[in-house]
Amino acid sequence: MILASLGSSFSAMVTGSSLLIAVPVAALAGLVSFLSPCVVPLVPGYLSYVTGLAGSDLAQARRGRMLAGSVLFVAGFTVVFVAAGVFVGGLGVVLLRYQRLLQVVLGAATIVFGLSFIGLLPGMSRELRVHRRPVVGLAGAPLLGVLFGLGWTPCIGPTLGAVLTLAANEASMGRGAVLAVAYCLGLGVPFVLVAVAFRSGMGALAVVKRHYAWVMRAGGGLLVVLGVLLVSGAWSTLMDVARGWASRYGTVL
Repeated sequence: MILASLGSSFSAMVTGSSLLIAVPVAALAGLVSFLSPCVVPLVPGYLSYVTGLAGSDLAQARRGRMLAGSVLFVAGFTVVFVAAGVFVGGLGVVLLRYQRLLQVVLGAATIVFGLSFIGLLPGMSRELRVHRRPVVGLAGAPLLGVLFGLGWTPCIGPTLGAVLTLAANEASMGRGAVLAVAYCLGLGVPFVLVAVAFRSGMGALAVVKRHYAWVMRAGGGLLVVLGVLLVSGAWSTLMDVARGWASRYGTVL
């Protein structure tokens, strides 16, 4: 009974808002963050740290250990990003009366994020990191994830900022949390997949490294387009269409 009620409430929240489109956008932003030059080159090091294994031993490591370490790491930064999504979504509730102005301001900020991601605004390439080393191994994996979440690098900052922009636009703590979780799935699932299939995963990342420029352009372009939609008001129109579609075909969950 309780589960059915919760499911119904969550379904209503999704179909009654712009999450039908915003969630895939947030997940794609997370994937772009993972593929960025700030994350991909560090994946072997992070995996070595969260499993407590030397880099040369990762290929022979048990999948269970690799899976546990990577999931705990992802859980760590998910806590940070979801907390941020809840806070920004709640802030949007307070500023709901200024929703149109908020859309324009946040849309303009998202355009700046996109240009920064592409590399057209190098002055914004500073990073904030917490330089404390957690305990090596599975016990330290969640803490390393938290520190990773707190150390928004230049490549992660723009995409995460765009997702938080959507959270503020939703003006709901619950929807802000949903968008943050979607972002974390886009960022975290590839990390877990590489951990579980280390050899083939590193081969795939090698291909990504050869096409960094295109990844950055595509990711930055996505953010710029999102920003333009928000500034122009086209995002709200698109959301109205999505809500109409959802109400016509019933619940999506």
